[in-house]
Amino acid sequence: MTKHLETGKQGEQLARARIERLGWKLLAENWRHGHLELDLVAMDGDVLVFIEVKTRTSIYYGHPETFVTPAKQRKLWQAAEAFMIEIGHSWEIRFDIIAIYLPPQSSPVIKHFHDAFWPGWNE
Repeated sequence: MTKHLETGKQGEQLARARIERLGWKLLAENWRHGHLELDLVAMDGDVLVFIEVKTRTSIYYGHPETFVTPAKQRKLWQAAEAFMIEIGHSWEIRFDIIAIYLPPQSSPVIKHFHDAFWPGWNE
């Protein structure tokens, strides 16, 4: 496995552990619909939460959360729509970002942005 994929996998494991500690019900991991993907999907009480996980080993080019661009948000919305159709969802939703920085020889820095974006806000 390449370093990039290992970093992503480690970040997703940390994010999943966070969701479990919060007591949320994890519904899906790496859910795919064609070329679209949702990293994590969970229930926070009655709210369906789509969680984008961004992990970086360096913040030289920016913090992980800054890489969830408007174009990425649109793709997440498209994937979320497909997921909701698949499960027959008709209640409240939210988009979160879990940003993880893995500094060399130090503990991970994890930031959870609740209700981080709504597709179309940044356009």
